[in-house]
Amino acid sequence: MPDAAKPDATTQDPVRLLDEHGARTASDRYDPLIADLDDHALAGLYEDMVLIRRIDAEGMALQRQGELALWPPLLGQEAAQIGLGRALRSDDFVFSSYREHGVAYCRGVAPVDLLRVWRGVSVSGWDPFEAGMASPQVIIGAQALHATGYAMGIQNDRERDPATPDSVAVACFGDGAMSEGDVNEAMVFAATYQAPVVFFCQNNQYAISEPVSLQTRVPLADRPAGFGIPSARVDGNDVLAVTAVVREALERARGGGGPGFIEAVTYRMGPHTTADDPTRYRDPAELELWSARDPIQRLRAHLESRGAFGPELEESVAARADQVAAELRAGCIAMPDPDALEVFADVYAEPHAELDRQRADYARYLGGFVS
Repeated sequence: MPDAAKPDATTQDPVRLLDEHGARTASDRYDPLIADLDDHALAGLYEDMVLIRRIDAEGMALQRQGELALWPPLLGQEAAQIGLGRALRSDDFVFSSYREHGVAYCRGVAPVDLLRVWRGVSVSGWDPFEAGMASPQVIIGAQALHATGYAMGIQNDRERDPATPDSVAVACFGDGAMSEGDVNEAMVFAATYQAPVVFFCQNNQYAISEPVSLQTRVPLADRPAGFGIPSARVDGNDVLAVTAVVREALERARGGGGPGFIEAVTYRMGPHTTADDPTRYRDPAELELWSARDPIQRLRAHLESRGAFGPELEESVAARADQVAAELRAGCIAMPDPDALEVFADVYAEPHAELDRQRADYARYLGGFVS
């Protein structure tokens, strides 16, 4: 078995503000960026991570019980996603892969709407413009191009009207997407036009069954330098560090500093999707190592050290998680099946003769089954 990449044995150490035991590490550069995160805010981040882990676990269970066709779990990546999601402004826009349930939750997407695509009742679970987040992208890396194009649109709008908000586009993808042409082409355009876009790569160590060490001999955060894009490498299991690094990249992009790249070093503790069996390619000792770096336990330990974690917080968060899970399950099972002809809706913004012909042909085909 090829040796998986070791995130701490590289030429670029990740930014870390909480060690694996929850102890705070001071940083002249990043501390000012999270100075507003008091005990109440930290408790909120803890609740976010617990809730999204519970939502994820319920999604896994629903798939195993035949209620969903597929589910891509995020177990272990909660700090990376919540840290990013809570650092964004409401007018920013996210283009994600299929695993960013935590980011979608932070953008206000109802938990049940995360399931619609995977239950097969909708091509999109939410209104992208209400959430400020596009529908999940299954084509690996394509969302990087979409985000860059959107960012260039922001530039054009601001040139015509300086009062336009200084929004930023964000592309979320995994380490496997770094080997796709779309991501590299997106960075070419972003650097050339100095577009306000942040590329957020969650390096969870595996592109399905392929360890990141087979894709690259240098940290992924070293690659953007070749495009002229500044980058940072952050401990993706440290929600404070992720928040600080993302805020810094967003501020630079808003101020006309161009694109940024963030490699959040984390670990996918579950399968790639529910169709995957990670025991076929992953050493159990590796999973044990990363389990000790659990992002939720790390923040909990930090809260405990501050005297900000007790039975009341633990019980209230657990009760909220139970409530969200119950509502998620009930909402999933209650989803009505769409009318068969709805597959033709919203394909084109304007009337389309060929699509109309296909709809009519399919309607006749379905009519042949009516008794």
